[in-house]
Amino acid sequence: MVHSYEINGTKIVLDSESGAVSLIDDITFALLQALGDRIPETEVLPQELADKLPQFSKDELQEVWTELLELKKEEVLFAEDPYEAISKKPFVGSVVKAMCLHIAHDCNLRCRYCFAETGSYDGPRGLMSAEVGKNAIDYLINASGHRKNLEVDFFGGEPLLNFEVVKEIVRYAREREKDCGKNFRFTITTNGLLLDDAKKEFINAEMVNIVLSIDGRKDVNDYMRYRVDGTGSYDTIVPRFMDMAESRNQDNYYVRGTFTRKNLDFKEDVLHLADLGFKQISVEPVVSSPDKDYMIQEEDLPILYEQYESLAAEYVKRKKEGNGFNFFHFMVDLTGGPCILKRLSGCGAGHEYVAVAPNGDIYPCHQFVGDESKKMGNVKEPGLDESISQFFRESNIYTKPACKNCFAKFYCSGGCPANAVQYGGGINNPLPLSCALMRKRLECAIYCTVMQQEAENE
Repeated sequence: MVHSYEINGTKIVLDSESGAVSLIDDITFALLQALGDRIPETEVLPQELADKLPQFSKDELQEVWTELLELKKEEVLFAEDPYEAISKKPFVGSVVKAMCLHIAHDCNLRCRYCFAETGSYDGPRGLMSAEVGKNAIDYLINASGHRKNLEVDFFGGEPLLNFEVVKEIVRYAREREKDCGKNFRFTITTNGLLLDDAKKEFINAEMVNIVLSIDGRKDVNDYMRYRVDGTGSYDTIVPRFMDMAESRNQDNYYVRGTFTRKNLDFKEDVLHLADLGFKQISVEPVVSSPDKDYMIQEEDLPILYEQYESLAAEYVKRKKEGNGFNFFHFMVDLTGGPCILKRLSGCGAGHEYVAVAPNGDIYPCHQFVGDESKKMGNVKEPGLDESISQFFRESNIYTKPACKNCFAKFYCSGGCPANAVQYGGGINNPLPLSCALMRKRLECAIYCTVMQQEAENE
């Protein structure tokens, strides 16, 4: 699929199937816009196309037409889709290689938009025991087959409420990996209220990444992310997060925020975090029930599109000035990236990635924890509910009608299955609002990457 677009005065064309990306001039852009997704294989420019573009001469258009036909022949533009056949049997023999450990079903914040019901996941509040955590490590070792590198994310609620157990689980995994030929890579997500020097030291020694939750400006953060007693969290966490980022040499971490309808000007939150000195930033749109007053609505899209484009311009500018930062949604690899199976199916929820509740119950991912219809087993028992695994394994961009004619399909891989199940009407029905924002983010990401490459070549 050929997609041509313009951002901040720069015209770009993407061929989804070949992965080719090019900067284009005004006449090529106009012709591609008139053509749509297909090009007639005739050597002479059709007169009806010339009639649509009276601002250009017939000779000029014919020259571009000839170039487009050559690019089609080379399978750079208007390339055929070679991947649908591969999608018929994806992930044959896939193994579990990543696990989200819900170390605490409790939290010391009461965030308004929390999908986990402020940490309880619609159940009793509680903490994972060391025994269950160790069982989870054993389970992952056994379920991972030939896979050497295994990912474990400590999640909640707030994991630092149960940090002694976190440490015990990590130490146990380090002992087991020596005997099993495995390599554990740990991540932890925290709101920072309990972060101190001792925890920082352990995290930096043992964890490849840390996610630091903050929504940006003080008023935005404290409106959404407040303590049990109603007071805000910003003033406490900012110095701790800045110290943590510096202690990791501004790498292998993310400050991660959520924007809602209450801060549609989220660009200011991203830049606020950058101005504080953070170099790894992710601020993402809330996904929730449409009846929530903070949920983004379709009518908000023009504002958000402008925010993304304006942020992209500032992002490129700061990179050129040597004062740049990384924004998660603007980072795209145009030369490599995930293998084709990952591009087709995405995160691997339910068969490559699972989540474990404090009692040891296994679910397809952290967003399904507490949904008894999606419970797949328990870490004290071998195996998974294969019917649930197969349900997720069989879903890919070719089973989702909305993905068929979407230029972003090989980059978003059909979107989040949990969001689709919970809010889109089924696993093969991505949430339209999320799709719209994903397309804009991809356009901006390609723009940023291309502009940075152009700057490096100057």
